[in-house]
Amino acid sequence: MTLLTVEDLVKDYGSVRALHGVGFALKAGEVFGLVGPDGAGKTSLIRIVAGLLKASSGAVRRSFTGTVGYIAQRFALYRDLSVEENVNFFANVYGLRNYGARRDALLEQIGLAPFRKRLAEQLSGGMKQKLALCCSLIHEPGLLLMDEPTTGVDPVSRREFWSIVFRLQRQGLTVLSSTPYMDEAEQFDRIALLHEGRILRLGTADEIKASVPGTVLSVLVEDPYQAREVLRKAEVSQEVELFGDSLHIVLPMGSPVTAEQIRSLLRDQGLAVRQVRPIDFSIEDVFLKVAR
Repeated sequence: MTLLTVEDLVKDYGSVRALHGVGFALKAGEVFGLVGPDGAGKTSLIRIVAGLLKASSGAVRRSFTGTVGYIAQRFALYRDLSVEENVNFFANVYGLRNYGARRDALLEQIGLAPFRKRLAEQLSGGMKQKLALCCSLIHEPGLLLMDEPTTGVDPVSRREFWSIVFRLQRQGLTVLSSTPYMDEAEQFDRIALLHEGRILRLGTADEIKASVPGTVLSVLVEDPYQAREVLRKAEVSQEVELFGDSLHIVLPMGSPVTAEQIRSLLRDQGLAVRQVRPIDFSIEDVFLKVAR
């Protein structure tokens, strides 16, 4: 069942066009991710779907009658109120009555029950996002919108936050979320790669990774920065990128370049090579390739 349809959305800020005819359909019960760097148009798109921003043209069509939950990019709750008081405030904003059982169940499920009396300003970054999640769900929305909910949160808290979201999804929650983290995108049911206001790829993680031809070589080397310059000067590929402490070399289909040639080239330049091996495309590999 299609819960939401975005049709040919355009958003202009004066002479700057943030969205160029974006469109997709959101299915009930899925976690759909808008993935891309800063300036891709993710926040504009989320705010238009939330009804907080007006599109220049295009339409957002809902096929459900329930309410929408929304988590903003920046922490937007009341720092001088406790965890419980923040949830109570939002319950009253939505005009809820007899919400105590719902509130207590959410606090327990999201892991905030032991901290219900703690002031919001005293929470860690990860716990603040949990509180925002709890407040956005108190009215049992039909759709949850999240704008980069884990930006600035440590990796452990990020994983814990998403494990909670996916647990709620199994209970029927539908989520549309933006993120700049490509590794988070691997977990979503479907993904839209967004760049400069345009969707470059849309589908499951496997579909997106299979959408580009070629091979990726992962290179573990003593000095990856120097190695990148050596490989670029040798023109082994137009795409040589740093990935943490390794390099990814994207070779086009039919390229004669081999792992042994890469190893020899780097060793001839005095670089200690630990490993060169073919790997599957990652979402980030695909993004860098198609964005280029």
